Amino acid sequence: MTGSPAYGSNSAMPESAPAGAGMDVGARAVAARAPLLEVRGLTKAFGGVQALRGVDFDVRPGEVHGLVGANGAGKSTLIRTLAGVQRPDGGTILIDGSPVEILDPQHATRLGLNFIHQELNQVPKFSALENLILGLDKPTRAGLIDWVAVRRDVAPVVERLGMTFSLDTPVEQLSVAERWLIAIGHALVHRARLIAMDEPTASLSAEEVGRLFGIVRELARDGIAVIYVSHRLDEIIELCDRTTVLKDGQLAASFDRSNVTKEALITAIAGGEIETTVAGSASAASARPVLEVRSLRRLPAVRDVSFTVHEGEILGLGGLVGSGRTEVARLVFGADRLEAGEVSLDGRPIRLRGVADAVRLGIGLVPEERRSQGLVLRQTVAANLALPHLARFRIVPRLPLISLARMRSEARQIAQRLQIKAPSVTAIVGELSGGNQQKVVIGKWLGGQVRVLILDEPTRGVDVGARAEIHRSLRELASSGTAILVISSDEEELPGLCDRVLVMVEGAIAGELRGPKITRQAIRRLSYAHTQGGLVA
Repeated sequence: MTGSPAYGSNSAMPESAPAGAGMDVGARAVAARAPLLEVRGLTKAFGGVQALRGVDFDVRPGEVHGLVGANGAGKSTLIRTLAGVQRPDGGTILIDGSPVEILDPQHATRLGLNFIHQELNQVPKFSALENLILGLDKPTRAGLIDWVAVRRDVAPVVERLGMTFSLDTPVEQLSVAERWLIAIGHALVHRARLIAMDEPTASLSAEEVGRLFGIVRELARDGIAVIYVSHRLDEIIELCDRTTVLKDGQLAASFDRSNVTKEALITAIAGGEIETTVAGSASAASARPVLEVRSLRRLPAVRDVSFTVHEGEILGLGGLVGSGRTEVARLVFGADRLEAGEVSLDGRPIRLRGVADAVRLGIGLVPEERRSQGLVLRQTVAANLALPHLARFRIVPRLPLISLARMRSEARQIAQRLQIKAPSVTAIVGELSGGNQQKVVIGKWLGGQVRVLILDEPTRGVDVGARAEIHRSLRELASSGTAILVISSDEEELPGLCDRVLVMVEGAIAGELRGPKITRQAIRRLSYAHTQGGLVA
């Protein structure tokens, strides 16, 4: 490969707009170009769920094209289909006007399509240089990689992106912003003609966002097409030449830079004008407060969060993925340390040194990742159900001898209550279905005196029957006086389950919904709002 063009070169790249051209002139120049990528009537279903319903979409050379929509709107499915991760059920994909069938991610890369996902697909132990050239044929000398030639070939990309850190640094030691530079550089050394970026600014500072915007604009000036996926509508308006809105797997609206507004985007995403209640404007619940959170902070995910959960109440926490909901749950459960703020239980401030303190005080957590964080997969159903309160089954206090008979007897009661389908409570939990595993994660908190139960995505990946049983159990638990906090991205779950719903936006509470005002449209609308002095903007 020595002597070949530099990795970042692209002789087939369309001519860029003249430097210093006005925005309107540049926009007209981009609009006049034939699409680089075009999608016609794309469909994709997963079981009975139609993720894409005849979507039309195109991106032109030198264009920054925004892609927005609520959780579940079809954005990720569209991106995964274009990336070759999933095969569409119907429709046509065209590159430079010619139909193509994208077979796999490697094929997409050969076609000039590169996709940077929010969870960066990098090898943490590899150096920045090794991650830059992943998947490329390397120049060799005497059968070994010629690293001098590799560094020479990537030098134009490194200079272009302003990488000031050492390329010998392991990626796991780099900042998020530096890792994004590596991801963009990886696309450039593969001679990408189109780069899709999924939520690129989710963990970046304002200064880093500004630098990324400069890079995106420079890529567009050089004729590279950019698909920019973001929930941050202000960024979409500032950066994108055109914006496509997906809703329920369909094209809901399309905007040019000249006619896009934040209000129009929110209306297209949410599906109409929605009346909402501003946080703190409704009367307080009549029941006694159990969990009180004041001015919680752990940057960058949680900026300023305050709320109260009352005895017997099911409080929902909605918002977009990345809004800080899971991080709030971890702070309240003691899994992460607070930078500022206060948590009170039954009117008394508590200081959690870890999750053991939370469990001892009667706070339980059903985590988002049940298999890796909520279960011991090789242990029995009974052992998993007893995990938070093993001390109750000791034969002799202070000695690690457990009465298996008592543990299994209580496990059978919980399994019957939750209708856990297993051969017996001695069955290995890893062999159960996903829905029954989720019931075990919830059930392990039913055996003790839990005062607060936090559930992060409690019905993700479970069938309709299991979902109904989980909801019934949560209502029963609430009726016994337990305070329940439910985090969910399912737009139907919070309205059907919760007494109140708070919606988070970028680490803060944007608004509150109560009673009949808890609708999927209202949650969507608040999810795209910004908090300014505590009021919905």
